[in-house]
Amino acid sequence: MERRRLLALSSLGLVGACGLEPGGKSRRTVTAWLMKDSASQGFLRRFTRAFERDHPDLRLDVRIQQWTGIGQKVQAALNADSGDGPDVIEVGNTQVPQYVEGDRLLDLTLESSLRWGGEGWLPGLREPGQLLSHQYGIPWYAANRVVVYRKDLFAQAGVKAVPRTREQWLDASAKLNSRGNQGIYLAGQDWYTLAGFIWDEGGELADDGDGEGWRGTLDTPAALRGMDFYRQLQALGDGPADADEEHPPQAGVFAKGKVAQMVAVPGLARTVVQQNPSLKGKLGFFPVPGPTAARPGAVFTGGSDLVIPNNTREREGAVAVVGALTGARWDTDLARTMNYVPNKKTLAGDVAGEEGLAAMAAGAAQGRATPSTPQWGAVEADNPIKAYMTKVLTGADPATEARRASRRITDILNRLG
Repeated sequence: MERRRLLALSSLGLVGACGLEPGGKSRRTVTAWLMKDSASQGFLRRFTRAFERDHPDLRLDVRIQQWTGIGQKVQAALNADSGDGPDVIEVGNTQVPQYVEGDRLLDLTLESSLRWGGEGWLPGLREPGQLLSHQYGIPWYAANRVVVYRKDLFAQAGVKAVPRTREQWLDASAKLNSRGNQGIYLAGQDWYTLAGFIWDEGGELADDGDGEGWRGTLDTPAALRGMDFYRQLQALGDGPADADEEHPPQAGVFAKGKVAQMVAVPGLARTVVQQNPSLKGKLGFFPVPGPTAARPGAVFTGGSDLVIPNNTREREGAVAVVGALTGARWDTDLARTMNYVPNKKTLAGDVAGEEGLAAMAAGAAQGRATPSTPQWGAVEADNPIKAYMTKVLTGADPATEARRASRRITDILNRLG
């Protein structure tokens, strides 16, 4: 992913000046870098007050960072010898592998298993935070794609229930793809959605061969089945074969009123209604269907983990902050405040009252992440998956193009330096 120059660091001013404990003892400061828009100011104020009340020897200093260019900033903080940097850092869940290298993150395996119930975390957050079964990234919150749909167009087409299987989804989309409407808007290069279909078939984007070296695996029978389903579904609309979901932004396409479904995070529905207020009250949500009705389809899980640099001078305080932020009380509070999925399946019921969040939480239980290797960012930058998808959708032989794309992925993943 391109990393432009880091934008200016800003602070919310959430905490007052450094104070003293009742006995005159100085309070130690724990500095946390959290990302812009991950949490509201109100949430952070509530959390800070409660945390400092429960830990009178600690002062929490929250500093808000911009996502643009954050990679270089985090790398510099982890490599610093002074120990004057952040004690807790929020990072994207798929970014953890690049920061683990060089023994620069604190190993939180014991805390995860003994104190934080790590076995219950969503796999799409837990797994990319691990290296060799050691936990370095602690799941904070998640978000994933669901199907956003037009309730009125479903009714007009005689689709009485939302689909729960792939076959039902294809049948419903075919009925909806009429009267000048698109059954579904699915851009040809939406590779995150493709990844879910591949995972459902038992395939992978890439595999490390039990430690024998990474290789691309789009050419396996399972991955090819996933691509074939994508091809069938994408054909039931007019999504461009040579562009992703941001070119043009799919919310704008949906807002024009001629699209019955799109695959997106629930929050995108607000953008749709802002652009076309006549659609207010007409939008619904359901999890991406799986091969059978037994469970929803697999989805890519985005979100954030919290990490602690090994060079922190406040290890105990940093662990306390991470444990509190990711614990049930505050993780659920954050999910409700920001429309996220909580970090554990057992907390999904706490957000079940809102349709979009409930659909997202159901899908998150089947969530996955991209291959856990520091080189995956280079794959996304080059992205042979997108080119492969376009070629298949425009008539090229899937097996031939999958082999070509897999070789390219293998080359990128095994670059040195």
